Amino acid sequence: MPRWREGAGNPMLGTGWCQAKLLLPGVGFPELGAKGRLAYNIHVNGVLHCQVRYSQLLGLHEQLRKEYGANVVPAFPPKKIFTLTPAEVEQRREQLEKYMQAVRQDPVLGGSETFNSFLRKAQQETQQIPTEEVPLEVLLSNGQKVTVTILTSDQTEDVLEAVASKLDLPEDLVGYFSLFLAREAKDGAFSFLRKLQEFELPYVSVTSLRSPEYKIILRKSYWDSSYDDDVMEQRVGLNLLYAQTVSDIERGWILVTKEQHRQLKSLQEKVSKKEFIRLAQTLKYYGYLKFEPCITDFPEKGCQVIVSAGNSELNFQVRLPSEQIKEGSFKVTRMRCWRVTSSVSAPSEVKLELAFEYLMSKDRLQWVTITSPQAIMLSICLQSMVDELMVKKSGGSIRKMFRRRANGALRRSDSQQAVKSPPLLESPDGSREPMLKLSSKLTSVSLRGISHSGSASDLGANDFHGNYAFEGIGDEDL
Repeated sequence: MPRWREGAGNPMLGTGWCQAKLLLPGVGFPELGAKGRLAYNIHVNGVLHCQVRYSQLLGLHEQLRKEYGANVVPAFPPKKIFTLTPAEVEQRREQLEKYMQAVRQDPVLGGSETFNSFLRKAQQETQQIPTEEVPLEVLLSNGQKVTVTILTSDQTEDVLEAVASKLDLPEDLVGYFSLFLAREAKDGAFSFLRKLQEFELPYVSVTSLRSPEYKIILRKSYWDSSYDDDVMEQRVGLNLLYAQTVSDIERGWILVTKEQHRQLKSLQEKVSKKEFIRLAQTLKYYGYLKFEPCITDFPEKGCQVIVSAGNSELNFQVRLPSEQIKEGSFKVTRMRCWRVTSSVSAPSEVKLELAFEYLMSKDRLQWVTITSPQAIMLSICLQSMVDELMVKKSGGSIRKMFRRRANGALRRSDSQQAVKSPPLLESPDGSREPMLKLSSKLTSVSLRGISHSGSASDLGANDFHGNYAFEGIGDEDL
């Protein structure tokens, strides 16, 4: 069970707290395509990714069967000779959603270039963005802008490599960084929405939002500060890490006392970047990603909370209904599983929640829920922390997590792919039913027919994420 500490107060836990809403497109009124064909919206990570027709999904299915065999690829909903009734339309949508979930949960099919390229192509076609050379602006942590010339059809790995090349970042350090989609507030602060994935096109993703407040930011993508040593070996890596550390301190993500601030300022004046980072590593919340104020049901329902992710944990700074502030942490290794769900609380208003099942004591599991528009990003953080723990446990390293593709772009190694799909987990509680096959490839792939105007969730209710790194509690831990 997390150990709570009394808080002396936090300027972020003041007035103005609210439960923010997130608008999700894709659930609309009846609509048919140009030729009267029904289209389906594919939501990935809770966000509308693309629109596809049944024939396109059938083409994907046939290509997967050709490459991997009928015994590997799940069954596909059959064609119908006659026009579908409304009930049959919904039935097919459910069948297609189950098919896509089954494909992406499979470590081979879900990580295949065939599946990811299908999603990328569909995203580009949906947004009707032709393939052409364009400039793309990427921000560094210190606000510096890096403009790279890319193709609109370039995937995340290609854009990351282009940014690294522009910065002269060595190839063996590219895997230590990722591109993030963030929203800039009026005061210049950034709210991180998600890490850009291999199945999307960064240029299309950011331009389709049609607002200048959305930015792509380069930030380190690992959690274990021991990897800082690798990054600081190279000049550009050191500069990027230094800029991020300074930025995190300035925005208050890293807590600094007056004396520590004096020491840091002295090191800055001496341009002692390594020593600056070494000192910062000893500070509270170094390497954490802080989220916007939101709501939790722990330790009581309706509590206001600031969540930070880092050091293999979720840290909670909670304001209780009594106005008392407490702080505690939930270790990733004690999370048996987690899930992201959404619900429609009002017309065009969708509430996102992250819930995780936590081992509070040797024989007691409890669900903890966070209601936040950044629930998807929280889930991605949890998964990446688990992946990192498993890679390190197997004796691997970030350097070994990437290999070169034939065309020169970076690709996750087979050793990393192996930790993507957890096995079937049996509940410690015998009265609970066994969990469904657990997934960790994408946070969600949901299909919603354009002609279907219900208010059902865009995220599968059974979209659980199992935790390979889950550990039981022994007597010695109590």
